Amino acid sequence: MSIVVTGAAGFIGSNIIKALNERGEFDIIAVDNLTRGDKFKNLVDLKIAHYLDKNDFIEELAAGAFDGAISAIIHQGACSDTMEHNGKYMMDNNYQYTLALFDWCQSEQVQFLYASSAATYGNGDNGFIETPDCESPLNVYGYSKLLFDQVLRERIANGEITAQVAGFRYFNVYGSREWHKERMASVAFHHFNQYQATGKVKLFGEYGGYPAGGHTRDFISVEDVVKVNLWFLDNPEVCGIYNVGTGHSQPFNDIAITAVNTCRELAGLPVLTLEEMLAQGILEYTEFPEALKGKYQCFTEADLTLLREAGYAEKFLTVQEGVRRYIQALLRN
Repeated sequence: MSIVVTGAAGFIGSNIIKALNERGEFDIIAVDNLTRGDKFKNLVDLKIAHYLDKNDFIEELAAGAFDGAISAIIHQGACSDTMEHNGKYMMDNNYQYTLALFDWCQSEQVQFLYASSAATYGNGDNGFIETPDCESPLNVYGYSKLLFDQVLRERIANGEITAQVAGFRYFNVYGSREWHKERMASVAFHHFNQYQATGKVKLFGEYGGYPAGGHTRDFISVEDVVKVNLWFLDNPEVCGIYNVGTGHSQPFNDIAITAVNTCRELAGLPVLTLEEMLAQGILEYTEFPEALKGKYQCFTEADLTLLREAGYAEKFLTVQEGVRRYIQALLRN
């Protein structure tokens, strides 16, 4: 039976297919929208059985073409642009699409793993626990993710679940195969490119009571995100909504320092402290953008209680470990 990966040519989806290939899984149906054709590059080195456009897949699924032929859908396809203001487009892509796949999986008793988001928590004033009292999205992207989470929560409470469904509230993910995301790519990717191009890295200045470069996020390597997805795939009895972060918040300064020093080390240059980078003009702070005020998460940190209670016990990479590995891979390529 086939495993379907939606968003297959995207960042997390392509990394999941790579990991499936590495454990001998090749009967994979890759689903995506290649209107932006250069995303095919994320599929070139992967082995799949079939590729389908998102709209064709939905039509064929509804027509019964895949009844009895799929063991799991790993749903990573979505609009992930937090600055997208077209609410209809966002809800069609992130809510309706997910709901349709979920309903089909339940009717066919097929495992369904899907991407939610830490954007459901908004500014995080109420914490980052997978409960309604912590949820207050700041944008339509966060709401589109929350709405399906609410549907799932109600179905679980009503005892209506017939097969595994697990949603993952990703925190700030970075890593290989994100090059196509442009401004929505991780800060690690942007810092690497800034430093390679100009010898400098720029960060936001003071805002919201946090010092320049001191806004802190739970940065998680895509390597760890993939491990979580595959663990749930291997444990089909586990259902629910789970935070997927490291459980440890680190400042943007840590990303910049790690990115710069990894580049310097491989160039035979000495590593520098934050103070030395500032003194040499390698690290600069810019005024916080007006467009982001009131819409920006100054602090995020995943509460991993539910994930650990579910049985996931793997250690997560720190920024220093994960970003270093990522930058090394970027330099090799």
